[in-house]
Amino acid sequence: MRDHSRVFSAIGSLSVVRVLPIASLFLLPLPGFSAPSQPDSATISAIVESTTQASHRPQVIEMERAIRSALRKAIQGDAPQITRKQLESATQTAQRADTAWLSASGYDFAVTANQQAGIALLASFSSLSAEVLQKNTAIVTRINRDATEGQREQALVDAQGVNYLYFLADALGPKLANAFIGAYDRGELRKAAALIKASEISTAEAKRHFNYPRPFLQPNNTLHLVPDTVVIGDNQPYTASGGAFPSGHTNTGYTDALLLAEMIPERFVPLIDRAARYGYSRIVLGVHYPLDVIGSRMLAERNVAHDLNDSRYRRLFEEAKAELRSALEKACGASLSVCAQNAPQDDPYTAPQMQTFYRYTMTYGLPAQTHHAPTAAIVPEGADVLLDAVLPHLSATQRRNLMTKTALPDGYPLSGAAGETGEQNFWQRLNLHDAVQLAQHP
Repeated sequence: MRDHSRVFSAIGSLSVVRVLPIASLFLLPLPGFSAPSQPDSATISAIVESTTQASHRPQVIEMERAIRSALRKAIQGDAPQITRKQLESATQTAQRADTAWLSASGYDFAVTANQQAGIALLASFSSLSAEVLQKNTAIVTRINRDATEGQREQALVDAQGVNYLYFLADALGPKLANAFIGAYDRGELRKAAALIKASEISTAEAKRHFNYPRPFLQPNNTLHLVPDTVVIGDNQPYTASGGAFPSGHTNTGYTDALLLAEMIPERFVPLIDRAARYGYSRIVLGVHYPLDVIGSRMLAERNVAHDLNDSRYRRLFEEAKAELRSALEKACGASLSVCAQNAPQDDPYTAPQMQTFYRYTMTYGLPAQTHHAPTAAIVPEGADVLLDAVLPHLSATQRRNLMTKTALPDGYPLSGAAGETGEQNFWQRLNLHDAVQLAQHP
């Protein structure tokens, strides 16, 4: 029986942190509700490029090469060469993931119930206007067509590595990334690897429910299907099956990144930025629209909060976290607070411009409904658990205050009907990046 003492209602059913003074958190004003300014596409593209192997930064290039090499070796296994057939069946083996430990716990992830909650959470997709859907298509077309070779290669690595955790390594910075890859391959993170992957709630039911065709299947589309030149290397154009909304890969990206961020709060913001970057890769490949990515961000954040409020899950989580942190400190040869620090030029996910990127991915420039009256985001009970690890000195009330203060203005697609203040509205507007940044840099 799951413990729902702090869990949501039926629908929902660094380094040293600098925090705001306690009193000031209670006095924070409500959001101004003005529409966020949208950066131009060249600015976003440059930020994205800085996280790829095309960044011209030696440490970043070396780190990305190590990730690609480790992924290819994991897929290939003991075979003489890597093939597409191997890719199609690739998954974490017992060497990397302790699924026996997880199975022995008897924990029930309540997949069906969570899938139905997810469908309810995204219900407003079915009533979006033609204008929004047309803009949705225009944005994926632009991002896909304008993507650089470096962005396309990174998108392929992200896509083909979905069953592993390697894609998270670059958000840890060079030192910790190397420690993470080594410990993962040696089987020293097996509990965390098993729990993180098992926590992904499949979007398959939601895809069947909404039944929206992928961008590259739309009539008269002009999308570029990206050939695989970096993982399998057979030049086969990357495609995907099933419906578009919501994105399964993005759900994986946010779930995995957020859970690892809860285990390594020293890299909380870079990891959630990596999740946003992972979702962007799906658009680069032309297999998902912005709304698919936004919807899956909502699902993953809701699901992770839901699990972290469950006492049985929490016991498994803390056990896996302890194993992971111990293994990484041993591999790095220092405390995680030390290993998490890197020279700024070697650590693109800590760059100030990542805030611009993360904010952009909250809406991707989709239009807000101008008739919406200003409405404060209502934080569901227990949602503040997402900030527990990174802001341990704040009370639950203070964390909720931060979530309200930094929430996206109301009225953007998937936030629900005008005046709605339910969980759909909150999860669409939740900005974890800015919530943490405001506490650390008031």
